[in-house]
Amino acid sequence: MPPRSASPLAVLRIPAFRNRWAASLVSHLGTLVQSVGAGWMMTQISDSDAMVGLVQAAVTVPMMLFAVFAGTLADSHDRRRVMIGAQFFMMASASLLTVLAWAGLMTPWLLVLLTFMIGTGSTFFNPSWQASMGDIVPRNDLPSAVALNSMAFNAMRSIGPAVGGIIVAAAGAAAAFALNAVSYVAMIVALWLWKAPLPDNSLPREPLRLAIGSGLRYVAMSPNLMNVLGRAFLFGLGSVAVLSLLPIVAHERLGGDATTYGILLGCFGVGAIGGAFSNARLRERFDNEHIIRFAALAGTGSTILLAFAPVIWLCLPALLLSGACWVVALSLFNVTVQLSTPRWVVGRAIALYQSASFGGMALGSWIWGAASDAQGLTLALLGAALTLALAAAVGLRQPLPEYGNLDMSPLDLFREPMLQLDVQPRSGPIFAVTRFEIDHKDEAEFLEVMAERRRIRIRDGAQNWVLMRDLENPRIWEETYHVPTWVEYIRHNTRRTKADHGTYERLLALHRGPERPHTRRMIERHAIARGRGGAYYFDI
Repeated sequence: MPPRSASPLAVLRIPAFRNRWAASLVSHLGTLVQSVGAGWMMTQISDSDAMVGLVQAAVTVPMMLFAVFAGTLADSHDRRRVMIGAQFFMMASASLLTVLAWAGLMTPWLLVLLTFMIGTGSTFFNPSWQASMGDIVPRNDLPSAVALNSMAFNAMRSIGPAVGGIIVAAAGAAAAFALNAVSYVAMIVALWLWKAPLPDNSLPREPLRLAIGSGLRYVAMSPNLMNVLGRAFLFGLGSVAVLSLLPIVAHERLGGDATTYGILLGCFGVGAIGGAFSNARLRERFDNEHIIRFAALAGTGSTILLAFAPVIWLCLPALLLSGACWVVALSLFNVTVQLSTPRWVVGRAIALYQSASFGGMALGSWIWGAASDAQGLTLALLGAALTLALAAAVGLRQPLPEYGNLDMSPLDLFREPMLQLDVQPRSGPIFAVTRFEIDHKDEAEFLEVMAERRRIRIRDGAQNWVLMRDLENPRIWEETYHVPTWVEYIRHNTRRTKADHGTYERLLALHRGPERPHTRRMIERHAIARGRGGAYYFDI
């Protein structure tokens, strides 16, 4: 596991990170002020609790819909340009929201649509933002960088909602939307000045369709990542109820105004800051599973307390605890994904993680809003608490992996072979065959290792993987697979990580042949009959 910094603040010694982090403070302030304005405006133009919940869902639904495309852009295009484009799109959406609100033309569904557009811009921004952390800070500092990013958001959460409540109460929601539109300027300037490192990749860019498939396949064939995504979905599903139903708590139960709502959100943010500062100490004393389990159970208790709290003084401690659990769990999920994924696919892995967690939040926002409409606020919050308890119980059977146990840096042992045919990058399909000689007593262990090798091969792009045994000499086994083109064969082999090398070393230890296993590479050619003469031509 990488050494941990004494404090998350230590990573601010890196100028590039420090500049972007400072710009994110301004951007987060605008986002949270806008969130207060949107949530409060919906309570004024609609009497439906479900519509209030949809405001939160409109921010998170794009994560579920577009995250994989955003992650693919983060891995295959200039991340700096992607982030700048996303910032301009959000600025335009926030400006339109401001104009319509000031003109008195806002309707509930129009508010949801424009909030959805801002959420879409954030969806395309976040994978590039998160993936670029590895371009700025060393691997050992990545947990601190993620925690500090969470701290930045939640520091603004502690003051942004209060500022938003004051702005909305004094000047209306349109002023909050205008502040958000201006806040994007700081991030645009910071990204414009940042000199992003050029990608070190001699291979041509992977086509969009293939790149999306590669990302989905990699995550699907990585049990650790699938575990994280499932837990993040459950945690998001249950934990979002506090935020999505908080306007109802402030307006209906407490009889407050926008300032009351801002104070409640600010208290949630203060708790989140405390959670960010406690991350390093928690990681020193506990493993990932126990941290997540504690966060889910503590979130269960805080949600139950909020469900029954009749006055603001009981709501505040519940929100402090809920905010701390929120940032502890989500930042740990984020770091686990980043440190369990190689750089070539990290943007897509982060995007799929965000799709799972924010998809859970979007579904939860709608479910708990509808439940509040039908059964009341208390029962809706109790249902969310039960979901968080389930998220903790799942870890008893599927513990969360430790993110420092695997070295995901490139193995860098593959060298493109010297070929006797004029093969172009698009030539193919390419077949690869590797022969092993295995003693009968080692067959069970060999099959176990080959099952893991099959997962790695398919995860990295191999197709039609087959293990065959020689009928005349049962000691001989052949591993075969194919890839569509020569460039995909090269790409497949350069994706191997140091964590994967142990599997091949185990195979070498089991191999009993006089020489090391040799891989034969062949290209498929079809003989096609043409004309009346019976001549055959090879389809080259």
